[in-house]
Amino acid sequence: MKFGPDHTNHEERCSQGHSSASTIATIEAVLSADPDIDSSAIEIRMLGPVVLLEGYISNAADREKAISLAAVIVGEENVQDRMLSRFPPQ
Repeated sequence: MKFGPDHTNHEERCSQGHSSASTIATIEAVLSADPDIDSSAIEIRMLGPVVLLEGYISNAADREKAISLAAVIVGEENVQDRMLSRFPPQ
């Protein structure tokens, strides 16, 4: 499986046969494989070509890491952060 930017956008890749389910499964796998992030309470949903990251995070670094990893798969412009914090505001 190849991760990283390429010269096609997410809409073009989806039109080539990638389903929302496969995109969600790929992002879930990448998040769960990364030892530096607690993704156990993060849910991934799709709204057209946009990936919605929902659920809870336990620190600010997890938010940035989850967004960054999802953006590698679908492109930064196709990631929407809807995660809620479980840490006290500073």
